[in-house]
Amino acid sequence: PFFNKQKEGEVNGTVTPGLMKSGATGKLMAVKDMREGFTTGACSAAAAKAATRILIHGKLVHEIETTLPNRRRVTFVLKRSEANGDIAVCSVIKDAGDDPDATHGAELTAHVRLLHQSGIVIRGGEGVAVVTKAGLGLEVGGPAINPVPRKNITEMVMEELEESPYLGAEVTISVPTGREMAKKTLNERLGLLGGISILGTTGIVKPYSTAAYRASVVQGIKIVREQGLDIVVLTTGGKSEKYAMDLFPSLDPISFIQVGDFIGTAIKAAAKANVSHAVIVGMIGKLSKMADGRMMTHAVGSEVNMKMLEEIVRALGASDEVCAQVLKANTARHVLELCQAAGISGLTSAICERVVKVLAAYSGNTVKVSCYLVDFEGVLLGLFEMFPRPSRCEVNILQGAV
Repeated sequence: PFFNKQKEGEVNGTVTPGLMKSGATGKLMAVKDMREGFTTGACSAAAAKAATRILIHGKLVHEIETTLPNRRRVTFVLKRSEANGDIAVCSVIKDAGDDPDATHGAELTAHVRLLHQSGIVIRGGEGVAVVTKAGLGLEVGGPAINPVPRKNITEMVMEELEESPYLGAEVTISVPTGREMAKKTLNERLGLLGGISILGTTGIVKPYSTAAYRASVVQGIKIVREQGLDIVVLTTGGKSEKYAMDLFPSLDPISFIQVGDFIGTAIKAAAKANVSHAVIVGMIGKLSKMADGRMMTHAVGSEVNMKMLEEIVRALGASDEVCAQVLKANTARHVLELCQAAGISGLTSAICERVVKVLAAYSGNTVKVSCYLVDFEGVLLGLFEMFPRPSRCEVNILQGAV
C-alpha cells in the first residue's frame, strides 16, 4: 500500500522495458542498479537504540549501529540527538533507496525514558496511525506498529540496557510528517487513522519492479524444470515460503518460488513449462483474492471481495447477523476472526478449494493444483487437494482447522 503507482520505465508517457524511474532521485535507471532502502521499523529501532544509549552514558551520539530483523548489522546516521532530563530524543530519516515509497524521507523519531521495572513499553506518538478496526492483528485503539518492528525495537533497547542498572524503558515512536504521508497510502481505508504504519519484516526495502519481478518468477519456474523437477511450491513472500518449507521438508529447496503478487504469471509459466503440480501456500488475505479470480493480488489494484466471503460463510451455515458482519469486515483476517467467534468452521478450506479450481482453470487444466492456508505463525488452518499431495512431502494437518 505504500507504492506510488508507476509503470516500469514510464517517464513522460514513454515506457522503456528494463528501466524504471527511481523513487528517490527521479532518474531513469536499470532495474539491476537500483538501491535497496530501509523500513520504517528498522529506522524506528535504530532511533530507539540511540536514545537509550544517550540516557545510559550521558553523552550524545550522532550515529548508531543496529541489527535489522534479518540480522544484518547497519549503521544509521541520526537527524536528531537530544537529551532533556530523563528523556532522550533521536531520529532517523528513512531512505527507501530507489523504491517509489510514499514514506521515503519520513523522520522516524523515538522518545525514550528509562524504567527500573522490567519491560519495554512501546507507544505511538504524532504521525503514527491508530488502529480503529479489527482484523489487522493489532490491538484496536493501539498504535499501528507491527509485531516485527515491535520485537526489533525491544531487542535493540534491551541490548543497550544490558550493562546498566535499568530493567526497562518507555519508547514513543513518532513521525512529524506522518499524517500527511498517510494520505498517499491505504491506511485510512484499513482503519489506520492519523498517520503511517511502522512496518517491515526484514528491515530492508527492495525496489519495486513489476517487469523484473515477473521475469524472476518465470525464470525460477524454468530453473525447476531444468533441474528435472516437476513440482513447484508457489508462495507470496518470505514468511509464507518459510512456512511452506516447514510443511514440505522433503522437497528440493529450488522448488519453492516466491511469486509475490504475480500468481497468474506463475501459473501460466508453470503450464508453459509443463510443470505437473503447483502447490500454493499463503495466508488468508492473498488466498481470498486468488479465490475471487484475481491473478494480480497487489493491494493497490485488488481488494478482498467481502461479498464472495459472505457467500462462502452463508453456505457454511452462518446466520444473517454474521453474514452482515462479514460484509462490513475490514480484512479477510477479520472475517476469519468473526467465524471463529461464531463457531463456524470450514472457511479456510473452502477458500483453498476455490483457489484450486480457479488456478487449475487458469492453467487450462494442465497443472494439478493444491492449496494450503496458514496463519501468521505458520499454523496450517485449511487445505484443499484436488489431486494427491506431492510425493516426498509430509504435512502435519492440525485437527480443528477452520
